[in-house]
Amino acid sequence: MECQRFRIDEPVSHVKKASEIVDARVAGDTLSRLKDRVYTPSGVIIEYLLKEAPEFRRLSELREKGWNNPEGDRFFEKQRQTADYADNKMAKQFYKMMKTIAYDMHQATGAFHIKNPCQDGRSILDMCMAPGGFLAIALSYNPEARALAFSLPKINGGHVVLLPKRPNVTLKFLDVTMLAEDMGTSSIPYEHPDARNFLPSQFNPREYFDLILCDGQVLRNHGRADYRERTEASRLCLTQLTLALNHLKPGGTMIVLLHKIEALDTVQLLNTFDRFASVQLFKHTKFHAKRSSFYMLATNIRADSEDAKTAIERWKFQWKIATFGTDNDYCEAIRPEIRDVQVMLKAFGPKLIELGREIWDIQANALENAPFMRQTSSS
Repeated sequence: MECQRFRIDEPVSHVKKASEIVDARVAGDTLSRLKDRVYTPSGVIIEYLLKEAPEFRRLSELREKGWNNPEGDRFFEKQRQTADYADNKMAKQFYKMMKTIAYDMHQATGAFHIKNPCQDGRSILDMCMAPGGFLAIALSYNPEARALAFSLPKINGGHVVLLPKRPNVTLKFLDVTMLAEDMGTSSIPYEHPDARNFLPSQFNPREYFDLILCDGQVLRNHGRADYRERTEASRLCLTQLTLALNHLKPGGTMIVLLHKIEALDTVQLLNTFDRFASVQLFKHTKFHAKRSSFYMLATNIRADSEDAKTAIERWKFQWKIATFGTDNDYCEAIRPEIRDVQVMLKAFGPKLIELGREIWDIQANALENAPFMRQTSSS
């Protein structure tokens, strides 16, 4: 049984399946064996993109070369170690890097500019703020805006906050995945491992924002109960999306960190936002270019539309299952039928490829020029 979740990144095996499909065609593999490999919801997407998007096909082949090279493993492991055990110097570099990404994103898209503010002024919500580089750039373009920001406490494994204190910024240190009341759950089973850790509402029901930043990632140094390990990335993504869209002013903007355009959950999410927003994607050509991460910029969001309300209720339900249900419950709640994925691709597939071309090209170019890839080519 295939179970897809919101993830930090896609497993290596997923992309290996994709390149195996290419190899199978070259080797004249039988149709029946090919179907065995691709006839899962994720496999249907991979097969479609391999067939229709040369940019994705090129990236898949380069990924495979990278994963087959131990030097690539060591490269990314070193990056993870640096992120997990950053000293003050590295923390400042990370803060500066995030400001650069945000600045370049705005230069390319204008995403941080708040248009047509209401009478109560401009407002910004940052769901996972530390170190604060994105919020710093957002405030530089909207200096009079008020901001509400959440950040995981450093004692729990969160990053240090380097954004200077400002009177117009309210910062709350907490784990946003534990905002049960804001996620529509007020009754907590007493036997639940986190029964004492869920938090009361942090939002005024009538509190809405013009610009919302959702770029939180699961932190490896964050101590948490064992039950959360398999679905923590899902819970974090679902919390950010739900609370952001639920507290966004109509016409507002959301900037969301995502991973792998071709992942089932990412395709579903892009398809969902395409129904009630203008969607464009951004990936920096220098920072994190070798990784699968990118940003979705959703503007002119019709947050009061029926499609948006349906999405909010679906995400709340999925968060509740991921938090209080079993792994099997969660898989059953989110797993689509293959036929549904095929129908989605028929309608949304061309737009998906249009959105993804530049993102795949940027990552492919970065991988192609990586030192460990050049070593593979010369050996």
